Amino acid sequence: MRVLPFETLCLARTGNILVDMDKDQLNGLFPPGALDGIVDGPAVPEKAPFLPETRQVWQVSELISSVMSRLEMEFDLLWIEGEISNLSRPVSGHLYFSLKDERAQIRAVIFKRQAERSRFRLENGQHVACLGRLNVYPARGDLQLVVNRIEPWGYGALHLAFEQLKVKLKAEGLFDQKHKRPLPLLPNRVFLITSPSGAAVTDFVKTARSRYPGANIILCPARVQGEVAPDELIRGLQKALEVASERDVIVIARGGGSIEDLWAFNNEALAREIFKAHIPVVSAVGHEIDFSICDFVADHRAATPTAAANLVFPELRILKEKIHTYEGSLKSAFQETINLKRRRSELLRLRMKTPGQRLTQQRMRLDDLLFKMNMAMTQVLGSRSTHLGLLLQRLERGNPSEKLIRSRSILDSLDKDLKERIKTVLGSKRHVLGIHGARLEGVSPLSCLGRGYSLVYRAKEDHLVRSADQVKTGDNLLIRPARGQILCKVTETMD
Repeated sequence: MRVLPFETLCLARTGNILVDMDKDQLNGLFPPGALDGIVDGPAVPEKAPFLPETRQVWQVSELISSVMSRLEMEFDLLWIEGEISNLSRPVSGHLYFSLKDERAQIRAVIFKRQAERSRFRLENGQHVACLGRLNVYPARGDLQLVVNRIEPWGYGALHLAFEQLKVKLKAEGLFDQKHKRPLPLLPNRVFLITSPSGAAVTDFVKTARSRYPGANIILCPARVQGEVAPDELIRGLQKALEVASERDVIVIARGGGSIEDLWAFNNEALAREIFKAHIPVVSAVGHEIDFSICDFVADHRAATPTAAANLVFPELRILKEKIHTYEGSLKSAFQETINLKRRRSELLRLRMKTPGQRLTQQRMRLDDLLFKMNMAMTQVLGSRSTHLGLLLQRLERGNPSEKLIRSRSILDSLDKDLKERIKTVLGSKRHVLGIHGARLEGVSPLSCLGRGYSLVYRAKEDHLVRSADQVKTGDNLLIRPARGQILCKVTETMD
């Protein structure tokens, strides 16, 4: 324990806790009057080896346990409001976060069971009010709040959950207009999903029968309020879709109520089942001012069950009046079309000729065409004959027989001149060749061989032996006189 100078040292005992701090710190820590009776300790000498023996040393676990007991006695369930930060969602399902204001913060935890009961999704930055108990986490010695219930501060939990789900489904495209199916003009069957004991079924059926007496309404009973209501509504919707076919309609209806009463129609699973439906779905939940998630995801929304009946079923009287009007218009159109066809037929009859008249006219036309064809053929043949005569004259003038005779005469003359020139050239070349041959013969080594000289080569080599030192005893030599060859072996060489 550190030793402080006398003027800054105050040892005070509160319960079993020994506090080592100055007076100003103590007065700021405890409420007024809490330190009455606490007397400053005596002056501690500078070299005091130890503190007075009247002290208690705590183990950490004992101290934490004592603090937890004090907290449980001092603080019961309490509400704390603040802003969520450092939100963590581990796989255990518990939620850990900090609750803070402008000057301080406290750790908080919501265990899995309480987190699943929350009506809305926690996010960082939300301002909330938490109901819970203070606790100390022994492993770290941290003060924390164990939350049993959490609500948005200044905004209802159900409203916040509604807005969160609305934003989520809208982002996924469940509200897009392109997915909405039109209602059939005359529905074959209408599946009404609602409570059989509620006013919605009475209002819907009464209005439907008054507008369209032949309405075929099938009631799919389901509770429309409470925790089991969403599951029953989903089952009713699934059963209707199993047997529904083209020109059928599904109506989900309920009378008005508070947001808690209508909460079953803000269920995400129900919204997704409505979106997957293959026939039109009408949502008629609450009153005109009430909106639910079903209203946004359904193909059509009606303010009330009565309005849904007016939307789904046409009024028979108005329908008959429209049919009567359409019938009159159709008859008038048919009559006008028939009259027009008759007038056109009469005009065609007047314009049409008898078969005999048409045959005479075609015969006359055929004779005229034959005459024109004969005239054209005569003209073409005359023109072709004239052109052929001209071509024959040109051909006679260009007859190649005389050209061939002249060419043959010229060819014979050229052949004779060529032969004479070849003889002259050959004679001259032979004379020059003889002169060069004589000169070559004079310098040829073969002429020396004719005078008794011979050429000596190393056998199997093409090297001429010019002196005796180029060979040695035992070498094979090849001797070439003027005619033939001599193979010999060297037995001795002499300088």
